[in-house]
Amino acid sequence: MPAVSSRGRGRRNISEINMVPFIDVMLVLLIIFMVTAPLITPSMIALPKVGRAPAQPQNPVQILIGKDEAVQLKLKSTTQPTTVANVAADVVRLDPNVKQGQPGATPTPVVISADKSIKYETVVKVMDNLQKAGVVRVGLSVQTGK
Repeated sequence: MPAVSSRGRGRRNISEINMVPFIDVMLVLLIIFMVTAPLITPSMIALPKVGRAPAQPQNPVQILIGKDEAVQLKLKSTTQPTTVANVAADVVRLDPNVKQGQPGATPTPVVISADKSIKYETVVKVMDNLQKAGVVRVGLSVQTGK
């Protein structure tokens, strides 16, 4: 039906979509987002602060991870090399008190000291191996910033 006639005048159907209301709504939304975007603060992760322990643990087993990801065990003055895969077995062999033994006795702590340039994955693998071996007290050595 190309043309509709009423009372002698010729009218045609308009088959176009009116875009003006759509554009008005989009401009209003754009202005709302532009005004509210600076007000939204990005989510921040609350990282733990490094404090001072009341007392340093006596004679901990130290795991030293160097820049080349070489792993060494240190107990008192004895240092021996090991690998990431064998670190848990070597720690338990070096000091069996790292596992929970007697109910009243406290297990020997294990402290991991790693170079900051190594991959985090290496430290996590060492911690995972220690946890699987049943080592109870594992900590990370940190340097306090001044």
